[in-house]
Amino acid sequence: MRIAIFTETFLPKVDGVVTRLVHTLQALEDLGHEVLVLAPPGAPAHHGRATVVAAPGLPFPWYPELNVALPSVRIASDAAAFEPDVVHVVNPVLFGAWGALWARQRRLPLVASFHTDPKVVRRLGLGWFRRPLEIVDREIHNLADVNLCTSPQMVSLARGLRIRRVRLWPKAVDSERFRPSQASAEMRARLSGGEPDRPLVVYAGRVSFEKRVDVLAEAVRRLPEARVAVVGEGPALEWLKRELADTPTVFTGFLAGDELAAAYASCDVFAFPSDSETLGFAAIEAMAAGVAVVAARAGGIPHIVQDGVNGVLVDPGDAIALADAIAGLLGDARRREALAERGRRDSERWSWDASTRALVAYYRLAVRLHEAGRGAARAGRSARAA
Repeated sequence: MRIAIFTETFLPKVDGVVTRLVHTLQALEDLGHEVLVLAPPGAPAHHGRATVVAAPGLPFPWYPELNVALPSVRIASDAAAFEPDVVHVVNPVLFGAWGALWARQRRLPLVASFHTDPKVVRRLGLGWFRRPLEIVDREIHNLADVNLCTSPQMVSLARGLRIRRVRLWPKAVDSERFRPSQASAEMRARLSGGEPDRPLVVYAGRVSFEKRVDVLAEAVRRLPEARVAVVGEGPALEWLKRELADTPTVFTGFLAGDELAAAYASCDVFAFPSDSETLGFAAIEAMAAGVAVVAARAGGIPHIVQDGVNGVLVDPGDAIALADAIAGLLGDARRREALAERGRRDSERWSWDASTRALVAYYRLAVRLHEAGRGAARAGRSARAA
């Protein structure tokens, strides 16, 4: 198939949406499909064999690390010249919404994927925008022949917003890159501030308030015997550094690839307080690395972490519960190791190949539904004319 993907976020920015996209592009390439990516400013010209076209744009005022892509004649021309069999708009808000309208104007099969819980805008100080965002989500997604969500919880949320034709896009993780054997004494010493014999807790992800780093900060203060490392960057990083200035917390900045894999595998417990995840790739990666996960019972996280089976879930926003759960695992090596082992086994079943084959099946479904809809419309016009 020839697949045009309009996305609101792409490399060099890294988040859960981008993680899913880059792995999906590789898997699509391996399956023999051809992809054109229409992306925000600063995107690389290629990813693997996929061509990437960077749109014009500007920084998002409330989130400076995010560049907002803008529609343009050149982008429309490049997309038309590609002659896609199907158009996929990822997290459509502005640029993706325009991509959806462009696809509809050209009568192309359309898939849209839903990756952001509308409540995150409140944490960005944009509470007034939540209701407009929900309306945009509903109206744009309902243009699509097929809508995809990344967890059953998000499927329910989308249907609650009256989004129709919703399906589940299966989860996946690179369990070859993220694996227990990536643990290293050097990384553990680095993350623990030179005290590798101390219990070690890691948080990895965007350092921003919608990830509930305020809850993380309070929990860290309740774990004086442990060493904590924060892996990542984001708009709340300086706030978090000030908040934890009197603790031995280590801030590594952004890590990727084998360094990130080593950071996961070298710790004892992975802490994930975010309550706005539509899936939670960091938690999946930590599980694949063979680490026990303590996470908030919210969003798409329960789709990954089964409480007491392959991790521990706590009430969202409860720093005391988060700290107590972490301390409990640090003090119980047998339980910690059992959860980590089960998490690793589960992650090995979640391959990018399987996830992407399911995605391609949805693309083909969108083509069939689109053609059926056009056929019904033509029949209706003929009947009226007669």
